Amino acid sequence: MVVFPRTVLTTPRLRLRPFAPADAARVRFACSDAETQRWLPMPRPFTEALAGWWCNEEAEARRAAGDGLQLALADPPTDLLAGCVHLKKTSWPRGTTEIGCWMAPDCRGLGYATEATEVLAAWALGHELIHRVELTAATGNIAAQRVAEKAGFTFEGVARSAGHTHAGRVDLCVYSLVRADLGW
Repeated sequence: MVVFPRTVLTTPRLRLRPFAPADAARVRFACSDAETQRWLPMPRPFTEALAGWWCNEEAEARRAAGDGLQLALADPPTDLLAGCVHLKKTSWPRGTTEIGCWMAPDCRGLGYATEATEVLAAWALGHELIHRVELTAATGNIAAQRVAEKAGFTFEGVARSAGHTHAGRVDLCVYSLVRADLGW
């Protein structure tokens, strides 16, 4: 089975690293936030126990299963969790993966999501088996669409009723990044 290797990546302002037990309280804080819950169908309530399970077991289990890679966005001086950027739904035979992110409410609007998305997408495309990184966002999720555009993704269209939120089915804006977009 093919899997992404464990890694730590850096941006000018962030350290992208595996989740740690100490991240659980911040994961619960971010994943319980109304705006996060509005766009991502995360469990309600998002409990401290669920956050601990995610940090201690599930994030690594998804990598080990070949699904993708879950990385915590941390402020280098404090190691405080700012959010998450992740690869998911990886299809090794097709050479595709999907990227997504969420941010803690107190870290939104700082450009961290774009910074992390750019770095992780380029890193994924550096893997010999990955040729396309997709990003999908609900048509109403303007912040996620802006991240895609600022990170250099190309808008491809709208996939009707392709996603779901707690409110029901949603249309998804589909974006992609391929090696040629990076000049490779």
